[in-house]
Amino acid sequence: MAIRINVGCGQSPTPGWMNLDNSPSLRLSKIPALPQLLHALGIIGAAQYEFICFARKHKIDHADATRRIPVGDGAVDVLYSSHMLEHLDRRDAENFLREVFRVLRPGGIFRVVVPDIRIHVERYKESGDADAFIESTLLCVPRPRSVAQRLQRMLVGARNHQWMYDGRSLSRLLLKIGFVEVQAMPAGQTRIRAHEPLNLSERSSESVYVEAEKPGDSPPTC
Repeated sequence: MAIRINVGCGQSPTPGWMNLDNSPSLRLSKIPALPQLLHALGIIGAAQYEFICFARKHKIDHADATRRIPVGDGAVDVLYSSHMLEHLDRRDAENFLREVFRVLRPGGIFRVVVPDIRIHVERYKESGDADAFIESTLLCVPRPRSVAQRLQRMLVGARNHQWMYDGRSLSRLLLKIGFVEVQAMPAGQTRIRAHEPLNLSERSSESVYVEAEKPGDSPPTC
């Protein structure tokens, strides 16, 4: 049976796939009544509470993919990750990509989507607004100051970006890990067979899409 995984799915799980996310909210979703209490106390906001309810309904599982994706070696046909890699620092990003490499079968496809720093730069060149440019990258966010803000950060985690990529830099990183056939793809296009119901144009106005393969088995020698 083919195994297909969406890692870092957030509120965009892929129907029929294994959907994983590392949000602390998923841990909270497993504890009866606690999310309701935290929401009533104002410790978690409405959006976070809605995500907890959403995760319960759609059976999203918790996993820290920088440490281990919960499947065996070479078990996965397709792995998809959208707008997750940029939230990892460089070391964790490489750890995650090595995990992807481990779980993919030879010839398996990895499709990764991230915000395209090139798009942000082009918009800055048009507007000349440096403040808007920095804000758009989400590389800097206000640090929590009140006790409630600090507790919220502890419970739901930071949401800022740790790194930014364009198609070339992301492809270079995938090649470093050992992937082959690395290619930036136009929105809506893929090498994944029978890709439905995967969204091939997710957040197309700000994203770059790159696909890569795990090297196949060596051909038999004569």
